[in-house]
Amino acid sequence: MNLDLSGKNALVCGGSKGIGRAAALELAALGANITLVARSTELLGELISQLDSSSGQQHGFFQADFMDPEGLKNKLQALVATKTIHILVNNAGGPPAGPALTAQAAQFLDAFQLHLLTNHLMVQALAPGMKAAGYGRIINVISTSVKAPIPNLGVSNTIRGAVANWAKTLATELGPDGITVNNVLPGYTETERLSQLVTNWSGQRSITEEELKAQMKKEVPLRRFAAPSEIGGVIAFLASPAAGYITGTNITVDGGRTGVL
Repeated sequence: MNLDLSGKNALVCGGSKGIGRAAALELAALGANITLVARSTELLGELISQLDSSSGQQHGFFQADFMDPEGLKNKLQALVATKTIHILVNNAGGPPAGPALTAQAAQFLDAFQLHLLTNHLMVQALAPGMKAAGYGRIINVISTSVKAPIPNLGVSNTIRGAVANWAKTLATELGPDGITVNNVLPGYTETERLSQLVTNWSGQRSITEEELKAQMKKEVPLRRFAAPSEIGGVIAFLASPAAGYITGTNITVDGGRTGVL
């Protein structure tokens, strides 16, 4: 199986922590050169020193605010002027919890900007280089809510579905150029995002966080939460030559929790 990413350049969004960080570590382990982007330069700098460079890889990072599209566009233009990005990992933290009915229009618009429009801007900037190279991997980290909406995540459920359909459309458009587009749908994963949700939900249900975690794990056939590295490994596989015939699909990584295929 060809998992070698030597000579390939990867841009990992939200790379400072959680699933983004795990994806960067796994991609570097397969030989890729990593460029990280997130809001915190301090965390990005710490991670750079931990990335595998045993094959002589060159790693770097830049800071960007995904709610500032013009600023992000300028930084992407500067990046592609220096290198071709073969692998794009679109990953950003989810919108605040809450029911759809009480969500304000601004919350939907902010989430649309952060998740769909930012992803789209990234692809528009990087796709020409992928086409010229004859190799492209676009991997979007979204949610199992694409298949089964999650209670009390009204805005997230709505926007994640939009991203999934956008990705499916792009897979058809970019396939002839050797570019694949896939979505990874993580289940309960040990990240700061999950910790925030547990705090929120336990307060609503008047139970302790530990009691809620125990209930949540019972929903998962494997009876545990995922480690970020387990999601990162799937992302790295999809970025590899071995996954060249996988495109336009949603890959659920949730320990079997989601009750639909």
